[in-house]
Amino acid sequence: MTDRDQQILRTRRQFFTSAAGGTAGLAGLAHLLQADGRLLAAPAPAASAYVANPLAPRPPHAFGRARNCIVIFLAGGTSHLDLFDPKPRLAELDGQPIPESFLKGMRFSFAKPGQSVLMGSRYGFRKYGASGLEMSELLPHIGKHADDLALIRSLHHEAFDHAPGELEMLTGRDQPGRPSLGAWLTYGLGSESANLPGFVALINHRGPVARAMAWGAGYLPAVHQGVLFRGQGEPVLNLASPAGVSPQANRAQLDALAALNQRQAERVGDPAVEARIAAYELAFRMQTAAGELIDLGQETAATAALYGIDRPDQQGAFARNCLLARRLVERGVRMVTLFQRTWDHHKQLDADLKSQCAEVDQPIAALLQDLKQRGLLDSTVVVWATEFGRTALTENARSGAAAGRDHHPHCFSMWLAGGGVQGGQVVGASDELGWHVADRPIHTHDFHATLLHLFGLDHTRLTYRHRGLDVRLTDVAGEVVDELLS
Repeated sequence: MTDRDQQILRTRRQFFTSAAGGTAGLAGLAHLLQADGRLLAAPAPAASAYVANPLAPRPPHAFGRARNCIVIFLAGGTSHLDLFDPKPRLAELDGQPIPESFLKGMRFSFAKPGQSVLMGSRYGFRKYGASGLEMSELLPHIGKHADDLALIRSLHHEAFDHAPGELEMLTGRDQPGRPSLGAWLTYGLGSESANLPGFVALINHRGPVARAMAWGAGYLPAVHQGVLFRGQGEPVLNLASPAGVSPQANRAQLDALAALNQRQAERVGDPAVEARIAAYELAFRMQTAAGELIDLGQETAATAALYGIDRPDQQGAFARNCLLARRLVERGVRMVTLFQRTWDHHKQLDADLKSQCAEVDQPIAALLQDLKQRGLLDSTVVVWATEFGRTALTENARSGAAAGRDHHPHCFSMWLAGGGVQGGQVVGASDELGWHVADRPIHTHDFHATLLHLFGLDHTRLTYRHRGLDVRLTDVAGEVVDELLS
């Protein structure tokens, strides 16, 4: 018997042994449709009744408190020196050239050190919460949740431009073609949402430079790729049925496709075909669920005010996306990544930073408060992330209101909250200029290993066979940062 014959027999055996689970899924769908008054006149044929669900929930390797994750990715490179890492010595040296010793082995995107000078933050820092966590005065709302935050001040990697930095933070390597964080989570754990994707991406303003690679599945099965949602209008483009196509006709077309795809799956033994069938079924269920999801009219006026959705001084899109993130995890979506690419402050840092912080501070704080009061923060990890920090130098000869900072991946900051994270603490430290790591270096791989650990996943065991190798999110490195765990 050939390897292909064995694979086909194996696939058929799996198909029949999973029939009970598939039938239960169909029964659940029928129940949902009946509850909505949309039960079809005739049941779906057998072909669609036995579709294996590649996103079915799976147990972790060990106990983990986290069940959902929200990554707020503020693309462009948020300045750790102005938001999370106070540097009195840098303020004292403001306007002076940087010592030559700091420049050894350094690469810059645009800055020319001979034309640049040291620049302290133009904004003050405050101690927040009982823990006295120091953060910028520009983040007073987030500061109220300081005792829930674990602030890392020693994050580092090697990618000094935007797309590579985004990929490093979101896929584990600064190279295209690798699975993103959300793809790995749904691959390892599946999803607890019956009618929405396991992984959703939301964009405010512009998306990341890496585009869909930032929420892609890479070499994992395509079902684990993030689905891009829009906060207004049609949530997912090309999801709704064309005008004149009834739900019955839509269902009949889907059943015909499922029957043909199932025959193909049995013939060639390709798991991707079953994944395609499951994707069609999910799209059918999403036609109702996605519309309900973005209907923020279901929320109270108090909740809308908490997030600042109707603030006259803001467009409100970021606030809506933060509220959508809560609604998504509330409905069992495993991973939500919220992107905003407006933080690339090569010039006019003072004014732009103040504006950006005013836009995100209240909604992010509201998200933390909303999750906490609903009992969801204990099981939801919330992450403030970015691709790198900013230099202690001005970018070239700009000064005053025109001054900005260049890219700096050698030492920067991020924070985590909820889902088993020990809040109210700082982990790691930078040197007196915020230039190099001075204590407890934490690489991107360590962050990823820790995030997976919060979900009960061992980063060394969560692997996928690709081109003859068992590859993983953390490559061949990474250690769990025990200090971050509660």
